[in-house]
Amino acid sequence: MTHDHPAAPDRAAARPFGRVLTAMATPFTADGSLDLDGAARLATHLVDEQGNDALVVNGTTGESPTTSDAEKEALIRAVVEAVGDRARVVAGVGTNNTPHTIELAATAEKAGADGLLVVTPYYNKPPQAGLLRHFTAVADATALPVMLYDIPGRAGVAIATDTLVRLAEHDRIVALKDAKGDLTATAWVTARSDLAVYSGEDSLTLPLLSVGAVGVVGTSTHFTGALTQRMIEAHEAGDVAGALALHRRLLPLYTGIFRTQGIILVKAGLAAQGLPAGPVRPPLVDATDDELAQLRADCAAAGLALPE
Repeated sequence: MTHDHPAAPDRAAARPFGRVLTAMATPFTADGSLDLDGAARLATHLVDEQGNDALVVNGTTGESPTTSDAEKEALIRAVVEAVGDRARVVAGVGTNNTPHTIELAATAEKAGADGLLVVTPYYNKPPQAGLLRHFTAVADATALPVMLYDIPGRAGVAIATDTLVRLAEHDRIVALKDAKGDLTATAWVTARSDLAVYSGEDSLTLPLLSVGAVGVVGTSTHFTGALTQRMIEAHEAGDVAGALALHRRLLPLYTGIFRTQGIILVKAGLAAQGLPAGPVRPPLVDATDDELAQLRADCAAAGLALPE
């Protein structure tokens, strides 16, 4: 008598965008205009030196609230040209206006993006029925895989677990960037759906892995990407102690990068490394000398030197 054994899980399918994604900073020139050459150089560094499997462009860390639609398209094209042969490029297209989000999705698809990041509509605080309709309309309008982005602290409304489970039934809604900070809710999402969950908070990556997440869309991963990749690989291999040791080592930077808005310190750190960054656009303000000194201390505590 023979027994059919279930096939081993397809890890590549389980994590459609890889393990480690960075929400990439958008480099600007000294006068604040878009630096496309710098974007290509930074993308190359993040993929080739920091081990990122994918990059998210036009996210909040990419200062999407202050870039134009034309700049967003140009940035996608530059990053796809630079690293699209060896890393996935996920375009942030979410707004609080469904038709505008669909327009941005279509543009991103034409520009060569491999996937879309769609944030909860912010400020207008739609009910769950409105969220369901919004995300479904965007997914219906594209051929690209969609990563939802649940960040109630910025959006003002959370995507309920029941809503996420229903959205997961859509063929193209394949992943979730989870910045809700609620491990129980995440555990229910991974138990009740096949969404690939990515931590949206660097410091919660390891805890979320323990309840079924597959990776991270990070900010500190501009600097910690390679070691974060090792942490996730260790956890996947069953080396819980090794993963925990790396988590504890990187915790000063996982948390320190958010002492102010993450992009402010990311750009300060990139500039210190001689990498493309430039200023942040108002209403954000560049890091102070004291904030940069604290970032250096946080990097040192994580065993990562930031040049003086």
